[in-house]
Amino acid sequence: MPRAFTLLGLLALAGCGAGVGTPNAKPATKADAAHAADGEKLEGKLVVTGSSTCAPLVAEIGKRFEQRHPGVRVDVQTGGSSRGVADPQTGIADLGMASRALKEDEARLVQAHTLALDGICVILNKANPVTELGDAQVAAIYTGKIGTWNEVGGSEAAITVVNKAEGRSTLELFLRYFELKSANVKASVVIGDNEQGLKTVAGNPDAIGYVSVGAAESAARSGAPIKLLPMNGVAATVENIRNGSFPLARPLNLVTLPNPTGLKKAFIEFALSKEVHDLIREQSFVPVE
Repeated sequence: MPRAFTLLGLLALAGCGAGVGTPNAKPATKADAAHAADGEKLEGKLVVTGSSTCAPLVAEIGKRFEQRHPGVRVDVQTGGSSRGVADPQTGIADLGMASRALKEDEARLVQAHTLALDGICVILNKANPVTELGDAQVAAIYTGKIGTWNEVGGSEAAITVVNKAEGRSTLELFLRYFELKSANVKASVVIGDNEQGLKTVAGNPDAIGYVSVGAAESAARSGAPIKLLPMNGVAATVENIRNGSFPLARPLNLVTLPNPTGLKKAFIEFALSKEVHDLIREQSFVPVE
């Protein structure tokens, strides 16, 4: 059986704020964040690239930061977590976004700053009568061993398998959890970000996909015709991510070169402060207390 990812294990890999992954890095403090938000005159532009899961949240944090500092502009671009790790190293971006823990080799080169917690869940169209799938059934669907919904209690329709593009952290975590290899996945549709995944499943009653729990909860709450399937009997909810019971959780990180300074440091301190916890909750993510 696939091994569940524990929240504690993910945080141990990603770290719980500034200073993670670099032994001599100085962690952000509440006092630092307040000083950066209110006491300094900051100017310049920050380019932030990477994870589409993190991007809407970072964009909202950026808007609030710009309000505090009219001389600052924050430009947020997507492209996947791999881009979020790579761009700060090449100078294409000031900061990256990664909706996963850093890999061991990455942690030697860049530093992760955990903004919030999220999970990954399987989604179906609301019209699909299937209400639950076991891990083995999901794996069999994604490898083509199960091809029609009647094999798992649904209609006789063929299953439309929606998969994520290479370079997306959601794909990496999904494959790892279900112990699959990318080459063995039989995808009908390949999509990029969460929004594409949600729209594809919402528009196709025979589709199955997987996306951020926060994004899916928010979409369902707004009326999108999707449903979030439980995993190992645990409902896919933000509350279950918060209490540590949901088996597939992950950190949402800002990524920088070690020991960021100046405008980068000020933005990170603000993004890790309680002053943005309302924005994190509005995006259906879990703040790191």
